[in-house]
Amino acid sequence: MSGQTLTDRIAAAQYQLTGSDMARAVCKATTHEVMAPKKKHLEYLVSATNTTNVNIPQMADTLFERSTNASWVVVFKALVTTHHMCVHGNERFIQYLASRTSLFNLSNFIDKTGSHGYDMSTFIRRYGRYLNEKAFAYRQMAFDFTRVKKGAEGVMRTMTTEKLLKGMPVLQTQIDTLLEFDVHPKELNNGIINAAFMLLFKDLVKLFASYNDGIINLLEKYFKMKKSDCKEALEIYKRFLTRVTKIGEFMKLAETVGVDKNDIPDINYAPSSILESLETHMNESLC
Repeated sequence: MSGQTLTDRIAAAQYQLTGSDMARAVCKATTHEVMAPKKKHLEYLVSATNTTNVNIPQMADTLFERSTNASWVVVFKALVTTHHMCVHGNERFIQYLASRTSLFNLSNFIDKTGSHGYDMSTFIRRYGRYLNEKAFAYRQMAFDFTRVKKGAEGVMRTMTTEKLLKGMPVLQTQIDTLLEFDVHPKELNNGIINAAFMLLFKDLVKLFASYNDGIINLLEKYFKMKKSDCKEALEIYKRFLTRVTKIGEFMKLAETVGVDKNDIPDINYAPSSILESLETHMNESLC
């Protein structure tokens, strides 16, 4: 279906009558047109989150309302818009999502109006889970892993052992949920799923940077940890090794939607040979 439907126009007009420009922009970003949300509507919403009088709960609630639509197009665009706001909007937006007791409830979503809608419903369910997990991780950590400072002076490199052992499993779960999107090149066949994939790709680049920083910090602290912490840290490191290949494969998919291969980071990580020395240390530790 191309072009805005009569339903889209009526919904936008209703919000215009109630004086809610923000809700109208959400409606415009989530029309039945099979294309990514328009840049001008996303920019308006991002700008709105940076004004003091904006009603963040109303914005989020309007997006949640759009995600209850029967059309895969509207729902997928509501998720893309929400993700865009988490990435580019004021941090108050994701803070509000993290404060909610319930978020997207799309585990049973199916659009049966056609084979394409049926196929896209699978990705909508997976994408909804990721956005829920992204908000849940913020609730647990009080920060967004994609937004924190990276590198030697960054958040993950300067964490205490206690906070690191709490934070790394949260980060791993968020990465796992992202990887579960599990899309193949032939399925990146419309502007909406492509927009979702690009947001996920950019999140993954930043999440891996945090993940790598956390592993470096973990290895630096490992030989001074008590035995119970060593055991926990060792499991975190083992899980890291099993995820690296999947992370690299997901990132390489970005070439199929036009990302220059030079912009796709190489996944460098500590060799698995370190594993033996970590296990030996734990087994010999008397603490």
